[in-house]
Amino acid sequence: MEVEGWDFLNSPPVKTVRFGGSVAETLDKLRKGDSSDYELLKHQLADPDIKDSQIISWLQEFRGCMTQLTKDHEQLIYTVLRLPWVGRSQAVVDEFLAFLSNLVSAQTVYLCACLKMVVSHFTPKRVTICEGGVDISESEDEEDTDLPRNFDLCHQALQLIIRYVPSTSRFLMPILQDGFPFVQKSPRTLECYVHNLLRLTVYVPSIRRDVLELIVGQLLKLDVSASREEIEEAEENQNQSQNQDQPEEGLFDMDEDMTAEQPHRTNMMAHPVAERLDTLMVVLMAYIRDICNVDGSFHAERTKELYKDLLSVFDKLILPTHASGHVQYTLFYLCSFKLALAEAFLDHLWKVLQNPTQPAILRQAAAGYMGSFMARAKFVPVLTVRACLDLLLTWIHAYIDSQDSSGRQVCCDISLHGPFYAACQAVFYTLVFRHRAMLEANMKKGLEYLQSLNLERLVMCQLNPLKVCLPSVTSMFAAITRKYQVVFCYTIIERNNRQVLPVVRSSAGGDGVTTNTNPLDSFFPFDPYLLKRSGQLIEPLYQAWDDLAETDLLPPKTAQEAQKEDEDDFLSGETPHGDAMLGLTPSSYGSNVCSPNSVGSPPTAQHRAFKF
Repeated sequence: MEVEGWDFLNSPPVKTVRFGGSVAETLDKLRKGDSSDYELLKHQLADPDIKDSQIISWLQEFRGCMTQLTKDHEQLIYTVLRLPWVGRSQAVVDEFLAFLSNLVSAQTVYLCACLKMVVSHFTPKRVTICEGGVDISESEDEEDTDLPRNFDLCHQALQLIIRYVPSTSRFLMPILQDGFPFVQKSPRTLECYVHNLLRLTVYVPSIRRDVLELIVGQLLKLDVSASREEIEEAEENQNQSQNQDQPEEGLFDMDEDMTAEQPHRTNMMAHPVAERLDTLMVVLMAYIRDICNVDGSFHAERTKELYKDLLSVFDKLILPTHASGHVQYTLFYLCSFKLALAEAFLDHLWKVLQNPTQPAILRQAAAGYMGSFMARAKFVPVLTVRACLDLLLTWIHAYIDSQDSSGRQVCCDISLHGPFYAACQAVFYTLVFRHRAMLEANMKKGLEYLQSLNLERLVMCQLNPLKVCLPSVTSMFAAITRKYQVVFCYTIIERNNRQVLPVVRSSAGGDGVTTNTNPLDSFFPFDPYLLKRSGQLIEPLYQAWDDLAETDLLPPKTAQEAQKEDEDDFLSGETPHGDAMLGLTPSSYGSNVCSPNSVGSPPTAQHRAFKF
């Protein structure tokens, strides 16, 4: 037994007790076949009660014989890397970081082990509760106030490793993927990990797109596992429970502590999955805001690069995902920063929709995104909406032309014409939400514009989009166009309702499958945002349906009743009020156009491309 070691924080030096020889002597004995001291060394390093002075002493000795710590000693190195350096004194931290620097420089074979060790500290430490020698519970250390400092140290360690091994970024992503906590972990664990991943992208920008893809992929798992109905039901049940538990006013005075906690409780989601998702969406949106703004000012170049990365993730993960309710709002939020971003996003969706080489399901999804974005985003001005509608209607009319000139019998088949029907529904949906804004500035010019769209031809064509589109959308579109005498839809709607044959969708095996309630499998990605905390950022940007005075658009009971009404009643005096028109001049839209003779191809009209 020997006594050695110094405490770097105190003077005079503190003596520590240690068994066995030095690290160099232990390694020399091992080469000669004596492993007793080697096993003793590993045992002492793994001691949960190891002192700071002992850690410093060991690390200094390891640094002195770094060239001997080859692959043969990986079990020993793994034991050293598990030393509790985070949360220890600054002297321990400094010595451990020096050890890491020496190790990755001299023995790059341990690079991944070092990275895994650092990433393992991206989440709060676990506390195990034992009874009678049995682990009965494991949870986070809720009283760990050192987390910010510990995370700072982790990033300091990673930056140090990157400085000595510039190729580190190539090895990081698999480790970050493997280290991502299971999505059922607590919101706090997930929040810390995602926060640290995003912080990592600031000094390792080369992996940002991959990191965003990893995070969005995990968020989508949460998003699709909790339906809107489940979230709303959980909130309703919680509200009812709180109302039942609330005492009668004046009977008791609420405790001050309870009053202080109430805002936090009411700000939490009742559904556990929604709570996790809300927590992570707050982190991701804060990241977007901080990247796009430097010292309170908008930074165009950084925003442009982030947009490109997020758009790539959108194409790969979000666009193909059906029934996600919230993750797509990352693009919605980002596009609110500059009109050019919103226009670029719409242009991108348009290119997907009108490209016949894209899978039909993606083209339909792109149409759904276009319609939902134009309808719901307050920051998209009317001029931009009109430019988009011009593109969509020109493409739609060219599609009808191609079907009329084909000489074939045209049938109402979604498997053949899915993108066409999705584009029609996008037009209907957009007009339902934005018609008031189009008319409020100048009623006469607004009506002339709506009439110029030739909607009558669209609704009366053989493809019969009113039969395929979602009934609620069709109903509101019919009411609006009837009110302003743009087109009369009720005769067609009633005829569709009377038809015995339902809409046909061909199954994968070729058999006809009947569909009725939602034949297009309609999906409006920017339906109301349900998450409470992250939703505070979305609310001011969002066009809610309640603002549209739905009551004056009730459809007539029958087509005959509507036809008998006095025409002057359609425009009964009021100038429509809707969402304000933002901006004056939208950028031009563009597309690579194809021959209208091919099925699903766009018109031949030329448009200038978007300018970012």
